[in-house]
Parts: sequence; structure tokens; C-alpha cells
Amino acid sequence: MFDKIGSLLDEDLKEMSDLKTLDDLRVKYLGKKGLITELNSEIRNVPNEEKKGFGMKVNELRNRFTEFYDQEKSRLEQEALNKRLEQEAIDISLPATKVPVGAPHILEKVIEEVEEVFLSMGYDVVDGPEIEEDKYNFEMLNIPKGHPARDAQDTFYIEGEEILLRSQTSPVQVRTMLKGEGRVPIRMICPGKTYRRDDDDASHSHQFMQIEGLLVDKDISLSDLKGTMDVLFKRLFGKDVETRFRPSYYQFTEPSVEVDITCVNCHGKGCNVCKNTGWVTVVGAGVVHPNVLRMSGYDPDVWSGFAFGFGAERLAMMKYDINDIRTFYNADLRESKVFDREDEE
Repeated sequence: MFDKIGSLLDEDLKEMSDLKTLDDLRVKYLGKKGLITELNSEIRNVPNEEKKGFGMKVNELRNRFTEFYDQEKSRLEQEALNKRLEQEAIDISLPATKVPVGAPHILEKVIEEVEEVFLSMGYDVVDGPEIEEDKYNFEMLNIPKGHPARDAQDTFYIEGEEILLRSQTSPVQVRTMLKGEGRVPIRMICPGKTYRRDDDDASHSHQFMQIEGLLVDKDISLSDLKGTMDVLFKRLFGKDVETRFRPSYYQFTEPSVEVDITCVNCHGKGCNVCKNTGWVTVVGAGVVHPNVLRMSGYDPDVWSGFAFGFGAERLAMMKYDINDIRTFYNADLRESKVFDREDEE
């Protein structure tokens, strides 16, 4: 019996071609009904004086097969691994896959740039509520009852005509002046969301980001406003940008002006963006109206100041050559990824 199984082992214990064939051989000899397993179960039928010798021969066969099996398994597994590594070879000299990362929103980037300019000039960045009272949004800005700006077609009223979604960030200026109690100079800007009843299209939105600023001190004139606008727009669009004032009218400033800058598209030569004028209007501004100062606790005979306001979207559209305001509120990242900070660097 041992000789027969030994002869079978001599025939079977040859180099295996694959792991499956090797495993089939394991089942043949060491499986539940394997040849060596059956030999082992026969030991109970062997006379006691022969059990020791019988067991030694069974162990010899098992050890012989196990040694062969372990060696072949190790060899075949290594060959399989080498083959897989050859097939999955990686060229480490190839450029890595670019993993997309987050970036600041376009409007956030523009607002941060504006904030940096004004912080460098000693201004504070101030925030305020988006749900506002009528007296802060209109009355204390010298906008009386019946003024067109109060019309329900322009303003989102929440409770009667007393509580509303702010239509401008000017209420933050009023609240800041009230805190000053007519005693301290003020330098502040207030970027934030504003809301107006408007039909959304390529150039209009019912919600937009506004940046307003206020300076109140003694002996402030229109020339101080002009210098401030020069600094701002040269920092944002380059040192060659020029500014100019044109007379305008706002309830809360007197005199009031519109601020134009040379077109950043044609550099003042004239194009379709500036309607061939070479200038683009970007800011509404003026000297703070005496009534606004007085209502906020500042004596207009002692204090003076200037105020200005503009849309962040307007600046971003000019800076990044965007022709549709809806791009800022579109969730499609393919439209905004070209403005990522990483792409600019």
C-alpha cells in the first residue's frame, strides 16, 4: 500500500503549471478522502506492535507531499505576482493625475481684494442684518415715505412696510454712525447680500452682493472721495486706470456723483463694452447729506463725510470678462473653475 502511494507521489510530484492544479493534487492526497488521509484512518486496524512503524510511514508520505506543496505554492504565487506587476507597471515619470480642489467663489475673491485695499487705508469691515427695519433702510438715509425706492415693486417687504429684506447695505452705515454717537470718526465698508424685486437675466438679479463704504471725519471733501476711488481702482485694475466724476442724484448724498473708470477692455479707446465712450460707470457716491449726519447724531457743521456703493458682480464681470451675471449663482463648476485661484497663478 505504501509502495503504491509512494509510486503515485513520484509521478504526481512534478512541477505544477498553476495553483488550481496544485490544489487539486492537495485534495487528492490530503482531502477528506485523500490517499494519505485514508492511510491515516487505517492505523486503528493495524496491530499495536506495528502502529508505530505504520504511523511513521504515513507521516513520511505526508511530510514529503507537504514540503512539495509548500514549495510549489510559493513558487506559483510569486510567478503570479510578478506577472501581475508586469501588467500593472506604473511609469513614475508620467505626470500625476490632477485632483480638483476647492477654491474661493469668484465674488468672494473680488470682495476680499476690495477689503484688502480698504483695510490698508485704515477702514473697518462691518457686517449687519439682512432682514432690516424700514427706518434704517430708508428713513435715516433721507428717503421719505412715497419715494420710488420704497415701492413694493422694488423692495421685498416681510411685515407690512416696516420689516424688509435690505435693498442696500447702507443700513449698516447708519447703524455704525449711531454707535459712534456723533463723537468718533468712521472709516468702514460693508459688503453683503442685498435684495430687490427684479427679473433675473444676463445683467440683473433679485439678489446681489453690494459693497458700500463710508468715511465721516472733519473737513472731508469730494476730493478725498476722488483720491479714494483712484487708489481702489488702480489696485484692482492696474495703475493706468483713470477715474472721473459725473453729477448725479441720490437722496442720501449732496452733492452726488457717478464714478466712471477707463474701460478695462479697450483701455479708453472705445469698444462695445463701453459703447465706444472709453468709460464705464462703476460706482454711485457723494458727500454725505447733512440730514443723514444729523439723524445719526453727527453735527453737519462739525462733521462731514463721503459714501459710495457698487456691486461686486459688476466688478467681477469686468475683471474676469464675464457677460452673464447668472454665472455667479450657477452650480455648474465647469463654468467657474477657470476663475480658480490656482488657474490664475
